[in-house]
Amino acid sequence: MKLHVINTGHFKLDGGAMFGVVPKSLWNKLNPADENNMCSWALRCLLIEDEKRLILVDNGIGNKQDSKFMNFYYLHGDDTLDKSLNTLGFEKKDITDMFLTHLHFDHCGGSVIHNEAHTGYQTAFPNAVYWSNSAHWQWATVPNPREKASFLRENILPISESRQLRWVTEEGSAETGSALGKHIYIRNMYGHTESMMLPHIIYKNRTVVFMADLLPSVGHIPLPYVMAYDTRPLLTMTEKEKFLKQAADENFVLFFEHDPVNECCTVQHTDKGVRVKEIFRLSEL
Repeated sequence: MKLHVINTGHFKLDGGAMFGVVPKSLWNKLNPADENNMCSWALRCLLIEDEKRLILVDNGIGNKQDSKFMNFYYLHGDDTLDKSLNTLGFEKKDITDMFLTHLHFDHCGGSVIHNEAHTGYQTAFPNAVYWSNSAHWQWATVPNPREKASFLRENILPISESRQLRWVTEEGSAETGSALGKHIYIRNMYGHTESMMLPHIIYKNRTVVFMADLLPSVGHIPLPYVMAYDTRPLLTMTEKEKFLKQAADENFVLFFEHDPVNECCTVQHTDKGVRVKEIFRLSEL
């Protein structure tokens, strides 16, 4: 097995929304805001080479949205999904499995592209199985008012129309694996959105966890640092606490999708709760 970082660019979100009830005097030290109170965040995905499978976990915002939409989120940087894949010698057609942690636009926007005539949409990964779960799919396709702006129909419906969509029906375990293979199992989380899936990858005798939006960055490790975007923030805190205790006990490697600087870290127990132990790049494992 090989793991590769796939950088698809950066975007900006309101700092207060990203840190919830934590005051700016604290979070601004972690990710300084610009004059509009916006902070830069990564759109970092993960590519897994496992025998004959090439599994991509999330795919960023994509590039099919209009300029008005993009101007809301200040997409910036030189990295793109295609550029990152090409650097490794791959193309979108090589992806066998497109795993979507959840269907917010910054995680799944690259799933779908315009067709050649620009009269409609088609899947970006023509040979891939797209993995979601039925509970989250229902939640995303009949969205609540709070999340409606994050679930874009053009990112979601063309996937089901393509007949490439499959359900992850069981989380699996480190012993049994999952639909993604014997070295990958899934843990579902419910605080950020319904049934968000976190892949746990057994790699070089370590467990690497793709954190998605349970922990967007290193700065979100303390329990009160919960996004205002979360639908059930108290549940997020409970999920974080349980997960972080296990991560410290078992020396998990946390892989961050949105941290603008840091790719990975480990955590440890301290008098103040679970905190960062070491920060490093995925390639250093």
